[in-house]
Amino acid sequence: MRNVGTVVRGIRTPIIKKGDDLVNIVTKSLIDASKSENFKFNNRDVIAITEAVVAISENNYVHINDIANDIRKKIKSGHIGLVYPILSRNRFSIILKGIARSCNKITMLLSFPSDEVGNSIMDEDKLYELEYNLGDTISEEEYNNKFKDYKHPFTGINMVEFYKKLVNEENCEINFIFANNPKKILDFTNDIICCDIHSRERTKNLLLSENNNVYDLTEILNEKNNNHGYHLQYGLLGSNKSTEEILKLFPRTGEKIVLEVQKKMQYLTKKKIEVMIYGDGAFKDPNGGIWELADPVVSPAFTEGLNGHPNEIKLKYMADNKFSNLKGDALNKAIKEEIKNKNYNLTGCMESQGTTPRKITDLIGSLADLTSGSGDKGTPVILIQNYFDSYADN
Repeated sequence: MRNVGTVVRGIRTPIIKKGDDLVNIVTKSLIDASKSENFKFNNRDVIAITEAVVAISENNYVHINDIANDIRKKIKSGHIGLVYPILSRNRFSIILKGIARSCNKITMLLSFPSDEVGNSIMDEDKLYELEYNLGDTISEEEYNNKFKDYKHPFTGINMVEFYKKLVNEENCEINFIFANNPKKILDFTNDIICCDIHSRERTKNLLLSENNNVYDLTEILNEKNNNHGYHLQYGLLGSNKSTEEILKLFPRTGEKIVLEVQKKMQYLTKKKIEVMIYGDGAFKDPNGGIWELADPVVSPAFTEGLNGHPNEIKLKYMADNKFSNLKGDALNKAIKEEIKNKNYNLTGCMESQGTTPRKITDLIGSLADLTSGSGDKGTPVILIQNYFDSYADN
């Protein structure tokens, strides 16, 4: 009987730089780890590679002047409305710098009391004490009079002040409006960039009309040119800060990488191993209220075996209900038979209540992100074993 289920290992690699052979680095690091830690590879193991090292190795960087030049081609009025950017020095500040460099004036519409991923912009208790409703519109003057002293509890920064200073340093004017109705931007300008991530299509559709020039961040720097292949699907989404003038984009060659790593690992180990690229995990911090997923997807590329959703039986439910009269070996045998004979699709069935029928890539990507962290662990590759095993496989 096997006494261990899922096993997750952070795999250390050399520091990865522009132009490095990522496939070779990943596979060699995995083989070296298996020798030093004395483990073997199995069919349906999962190799997860963080998107950052993919983008770094493919030299997928842009200068903020590239952002400014592309926006000038699309928006010529000089006054741009930005709708629902997230409050992030790492994610949005460099994009904002490029936008400010492209125009004379910005009107920024911010949602309140927090942005799309849960970064707060004002004291929520104070908001309700002052008898504001989420359907209200708050002017910049009102914000300055009543909420300006608010600082984010994690960063200690007021992001309105931060964004204002950044834009002004680019010799661009900025004013703010706070509203949860995106159409409020139309009171100021018809040239708009929707900066939200997961709600961008809905926001854009609400703002589109014959008189409006509306883009979202997937449509900025999303074209091929002679010198650089930008991300055709995500544009600036999924990007983050590299330097004060340089932005790292979401990886563009992920599909090629996962297939090549899978092929080489099969050659080296004789096992069919699944491979995925992962970015932010899809989970929410219970204290700060921040939803981690600032990338457009958890996994931009993965091998075919990672398609789909879990189809699992809740063991506790079965033990407490259908097999409440059993215990010991009889209960173990009954549970295993139930797993082996479960329906192909348990959606809506009581047997699956309390399980997590999210995308497999969202679940594994979140596990990988929590394992690798975003700091100094030095493990941009995660090996996950026995993830697809069940109690019936003991």
